[in-house]
Amino acid sequence: MKIRIDDDLCISCGVCVEICPDVFETTDDGRTIVAHPENCDDNDCCEEAAESCPTEAIIIEEDE
Repeated sequence: MKIRIDDDLCISCGVCVEICPDVFETTDDGRTIVAHPENCDDNDCCEEAAESCPTEAIIIEEDE
């Protein structure tokens, strides 16, 4: 699974960080990033974070 954040859509509301702190982080400059994408493989919170994102900025792509 590949996960990324569309920076043009992200408003850094922090919902994903609250739902899935093992994957997402807020940087010192206020941006939200996928800090540990490898944790999505063992954690269902990535899908929940993507579904909860108010701007649909979290994009999940299944590995081929």
